[in-house]
Amino acid sequence: MLRIYSLIISVCFMASAEIYAWDLGEVGTFQFEKVNQNVYIMHGPLSEPSAANHGFMNNPGLVVSDNGLIVIDPGSAYGVGKEVLTEIEKISDKPILAVFNTHIHGDHWLANQAVKEKYPNVKMYGHPEMITQANGEQGIIWVDMMKRLTEGKTEGTKVVAPELAVNQGDAIEVDGQHFRIHSMVPAHTNTDIMIEHIESKTLFLGDNSFYQRMGRFDNSASMLGNIKVLEYATDLNMNTYVPGHGLTGKSETAVKPFLDYLIKVKEVVQIGFDDELQDFEIKEKVIDQFGDYKSWAGFDSNFGKHINSMYLEIEKTAW
Repeated sequence: MLRIYSLIISVCFMASAEIYAWDLGEVGTFQFEKVNQNVYIMHGPLSEPSAANHGFMNNPGLVVSDNGLIVIDPGSAYGVGKEVLTEIEKISDKPILAVFNTHIHGDHWLANQAVKEKYPNVKMYGHPEMITQANGEQGIIWVDMMKRLTEGKTEGTKVVAPELAVNQGDAIEVDGQHFRIHSMVPAHTNTDIMIEHIESKTLFLGDNSFYQRMGRFDNSASMLGNIKVLEYATDLNMNTYVPGHGLTGKSETAVKPFLDYLIKVKEVVQIGFDDELQDFEIKEKVIDQFGDYKSWAGFDSNFGKHINSMYLEIEKTAW
């Protein structure tokens, strides 16, 4: 009887947790889950920013220290940030002491506004070029883009850029928790940092890696650089890897699939380039070789662009 009662309590607790998670209707429910020691991740949807998901699509991270909290990439908008804060408070009511932003793409950092509003003394860290871009034209572009893509759901979002610049090899201590910065740019962008939480051997990859989702490479990116970064990240031999989008896991799931994809794109483009094919010709010739990735969100809209980006890089190196 006691066993049955315990089972009922367990089921009710899980149902209650699901009910009281952030509910985005048909998009799903979202809450933080423990992935390592004192590390939690809220895995966002794999869809593009929309009215349905309010622009939320990334993986906010949380590290719990003795006296406070450290957040990595709180999300894409002011309203999203407030929802993320609500979910954080279900884990701990300690104050947020620090925020790390992995790169300039606004779906990862525009929620800084909500954090800063509630915790005015919070320290916010980012790549120096990200700070420059966020305080300039790129910050405005991302605010306007999120508002347009979500049909106004991100109304009221303002630029709150990180103010503390970090670079490759920097060591940062926050309330007894130790972090190391890994930054090799350009890769996904020219503003990337990866954040290593030393105590748990967790690496927050930012958008240098995806799982079950494809991302874009803007004009500041380097796909060849991204390959080098993920090879470097793999060699760090972390216990846990957190991609910018998709599920957290070991390197075999959170790093290797996307790294293998990039290497394969490089190989087929190099062969096509050597055969004097154009990028669109290469795409049509090789697309069937990427069957394992066709189910990834954004494959159809990004594959041709990836071929083009890699083609331009290989062409440049051939000069």
